[in-house]
Amino acid sequence: MQNKPNDHRLWRALIYSFDGLRASWREESAFRKMVLLLVLLAPVAFLIPLTTLERILLIVPLGMGLQIELLNSAIENAVDLATQDIHPLAKKAKDMGSAAQLINLILLAVIWMLVLGSNIA
Repeated sequence: MQNKPNDHRLWRALIYSFDGLRASWREESAFRKMVLLLVLLAPVAFLIPLTTLERILLIVPLGMGLQIELLNSAIENAVDLATQDIHPLAKKAKDMGSAAQLINLILLAVIWMLVLGSNIA
């Protein structure tokens, strides 16, 4: 069976993705903190007797936090590449990326409190 051209592109895309994860791990402390949060909290979702839906509700915002942090870091790097000057639009772009993560963390906390609260009571 011959390799298709798309197989090569898919492999390269996978390598680029791992490069991005590696760079985020090395250079972004917020990304490492989100990974730590995932590593600590995801097992908790399986140690408590919950429904599958409740487990999904607890784990999805953890994964979304990693995704948002990757995008936030990408925005910050792109802005820094474009300009080192302090510019209102550069600040706005960086602040919006940060706000996206804040919203996710608030939702994460609310979901965890609601799910755990309804199962503890």
